[in-house]
Amino acid sequence: MRGRAWRSGPGTGAGPVGRRTSTGRLGGPTGRRTGLLGAAVLAGALVLSGCDRGGNTDLGLALSTLNNPFFVGIKEGAQAEADRRGLHINITDAQNDPMQQINQMETFTSQDVKAAIINPVDSDAAVPAVGVANRAKVPVISIDRGVNGGDVGSTIASDNVAGGRLAAKTLAESLGGKGKVAFLEGQPGTSAARERGQGFEEGIKRYPGIEVVARQPADFDRTKGMDVMSNMLQAHRDIGGVFAANDEMALGAAKSLGARAGRDVKIVAFDGTPDGVAAVRGGTLTATVAQQPRLLGKQAVDQALRAARGERPPKQVKVPVVLVTSRNAAEFDG
Repeated sequence: MRGRAWRSGPGTGAGPVGRRTSTGRLGGPTGRRTGLLGAAVLAGALVLSGCDRGGNTDLGLALSTLNNPFFVGIKEGAQAEADRRGLHINITDAQNDPMQQINQMETFTSQDVKAAIINPVDSDAAVPAVGVANRAKVPVISIDRGVNGGDVGSTIASDNVAGGRLAAKTLAESLGGKGKVAFLEGQPGTSAARERGQGFEEGIKRYPGIEVVARQPADFDRTKGMDVMSNMLQAHRDIGGVFAANDEMALGAAKSLGARAGRDVKIVAFDGTPDGVAAVRGGTLTATVAQQPRLLGKQAVDQALRAARGERPPKQVKVPVVLVTSRNAAEFDG
């Protein structure tokens, strides 16, 4: 903390390009004041406003991308929690460019935010962005992906290792414990990709009849998932199962497989986005390991506030995952 007080009501926060994220105005004493009393009231108002250099902004949230429904869910959860608490939050989209996240953290510090939340484009490349906040004495919380350096108070993420193990078990059992499978990995350099891969590898070893014949990153992207799957099929026409480390890649793989998806080739995904859940209901995907992005966003705001108050938040907060299949997919609609 840098000796700044919290505002108690909603106000105006700038988005990526100055967009208004909430509306309203600060309340304050009314009536006529003169002399020393007027000066005292003015001083008190300055304390309540936090003397923001860049406007009425309490928190900053730097997302890696908003071109993915999962991160949109994180945004919605964080915004809802900030609104509930009467806080102003600046939510930005780095468009998967780590240099933009450095610039966005500089913007946050110029706005005198009380805490910054970062969802790294890359766990290594995010270190300079975190350094910007560290030098300005702004507490930092990371969400969904860790940062491989700098001073980060807490990392809020799904239990990706457990989710990877669950995906492996689900895929192996859908194949009767034997067959050839492919693994579409996430974006290299991200903790989410690494941890989901770790969990999947640990889980699949329990099924000696399952052989992983192909694995390649598709960067958590639907189009790349389709292209990578098409290339894999050129060399391995007999693939019977696919694990994709997110729904977007799984949906791309399903498009490449066409009518074989979900029938001849079982596909297990990760995220539980609306499109992913719809594909499970439709039979194109066998299952998806659902994260809870809105809860992640809420938890990140909660832990950021703790850090801003000078409290020591837990180094890691693991949010549980849930398996979505055709039997329970209706519960996840909307």
